[in-house]
Amino acid sequence: MVEKAYKFRFYPTPEQESLLRRTLGCVRLVYNKALAQRTQAWYEKQERVGYKQTSAMLTNWKKQEDLDFLTEVSSVPLQQGLRHLQSAFSNFFSGRAKYPNFKKKRNGGSAEFTKSAFKWKDGQVYLAKCVEPLPIRWSRQLPQNFVPTTITVKLDPSGRWSISLRVSDTRNLKIKPVLKQIGIDLGITSLLTTSDGEKIANPKNLQKLHKKLRLAQKSLSRKTKGSNNYQKARLKVARIHAKIKDSRLDYTHKLTTQLIKENQRIVVEDLAVKNMVKNHKLARAISDANWGELVRQLEYKAEWYGRELIKIDRYFPSSKRCSNCGHIVEKLPLSIREWDCPECAAHHDRDINASVNILRMGTRVGDRRKGTPTKKAAGLAVSVCGATVRPEGSKSRKAGAMKQKAPNSDVKESRAVS
Repeated sequence: MVEKAYKFRFYPTPEQESLLRRTLGCVRLVYNKALAQRTQAWYEKQERVGYKQTSAMLTNWKKQEDLDFLTEVSSVPLQQGLRHLQSAFSNFFSGRAKYPNFKKKRNGGSAEFTKSAFKWKDGQVYLAKCVEPLPIRWSRQLPQNFVPTTITVKLDPSGRWSISLRVSDTRNLKIKPVLKQIGIDLGITSLLTTSDGEKIANPKNLQKLHKKLRLAQKSLSRKTKGSNNYQKARLKVARIHAKIKDSRLDYTHKLTTQLIKENQRIVVEDLAVKNMVKNHKLARAISDANWGELVRQLEYKAEWYGRELIKIDRYFPSSKRCSNCGHIVEKLPLSIREWDCPECAAHHDRDINASVNILRMGTRVGDRRKGTPTKKAAGLAVSVCGATVRPEGSKSRKAGAMKQKAPNSDVKESRAVS
């Protein structure tokens, strides 16, 4: 059984939109008030306030004359908002996230409805306090006997409404096994390079609309905040951002699905993307490449379809290690895209060499998990955690890569995902 969410656009009637906007506003208000109360209790009294206390606060808020409008919307999304706040604090105290932030109106908002707050009838969704079903644009086929367990309504900053239907999918999604396996080196010029010499093009979605976005942001900066013209300009900027995000996500989904279907085992590096974007020179390019989302999709799709995804340590010297003899060069700046091994004189494309080393290390990791005896790959150290990086039987040499030669003739042409 797999937990899946199906997302669709919908276009509410004026009455539905009015109710939904009030609901999102109430959810945001309750979340922010509860966050303020929990923060105040901690800093003033060093007391931790949990979900039960904030739920009791919500009951009292509804009784106040200035907050009686909270009773005009369904109580379920309000309670779910408090549960989400509790989860945010749990993630903070466990070190998985930063301290929760207050929600902003300009970011849109969302409201979660559990089974008691909606009705699923004849393939239509009826939300609490809505007489008519939501006019959803069904853009894809739903599984047979589909019954959602949770529904989330969202308004994004560009003014688009969407609905996410969560369901427990009991179908067997495993696909036919294949023999092929690849190592993947993520990059910027090429989004990814595979161990069989293929380079996947980076669509650079942000770059395509960067000029248009810059002009829209410049126009927004000249408007008086809060005016009608400001709102129009803000909406224009948000729509450009939405277009970039949609294009990036669509490309990533198509690419990851293709990789999962074509390969039984995929090996990638466990990159710390959040730390990498601290480099201001590369932050924009790394964020636009969408590495984190790409790996995340590979993870859950591999689980769905019966494939194997292996992550190797981020400190493994995949680029500096010669995939032919195992020698490790001491220095290999990013500006060097091709290099010759000083030990065996083998010529390497930097990215292809890295992806080959990634595959070899990942193969050893995967075979160890399964208890399969394997021969030692050339130049690969036994350590999987990345502590041991020197190849066995190879002496240390303080030598960098030799002068670059002509491009490698074995490199396959880049391709884009259709």
